[in-house]
Amino acid sequence: MPDIGGIERVKRFVAQKGLDTAIQELDSTTRSSALAAQALGCSVAEIAKSVVFCGEQTVVVVISGDRRVDAGKLSKLVGSPLVVASPDEVRMKTGYVIGGVPPFPHNDRVLVFADSSLARFDQVWTASGAQNAVMKISTRALTATIGRPVQDLAQQ
Repeated sequence: MPDIGGIERVKRFVAQKGLDTAIQELDSTTRSSALAAQALGCSVAEIAKSVVFCGEQTVVVVISGDRRVDAGKLSKLVGSPLVVASPDEVRMKTGYVIGGVPPFPHNDRVLVFADSSLARFDQVWTASGAQNAVMKISTRALTATIGRPVQDLAQQ
């Protein structure tokens, strides 16, 4: 498969899966949950951010923008220690830049989990392959597409 840009990868995946969403490219960056919320006119909590962790395996946690991932809970879930990935590791392991990491698509070696904090909303906004690309998607479709049980991975 040829190397295509992050936005194009997400667009193809969304079309392939028949997901009811459209990717929007904004004039401003959505690199952080706060910037995304400001650009979209929604709450920070409605931003489903993707946080990348590295260790024996690469793990992406999709979590509400107003929450932080508990690395201890996550490490226990996967059975090995994990730490937050550096910007270079994010790019190398996922093919996306920080602020542009979508919930999908990822290669088979990347585990993706959705956090239960997303269940507070019918729809959330996610990154879509670049720091200025987003999509609004139902939480039901998001978690079904991730394909793993929703987990409680947020700090208390």
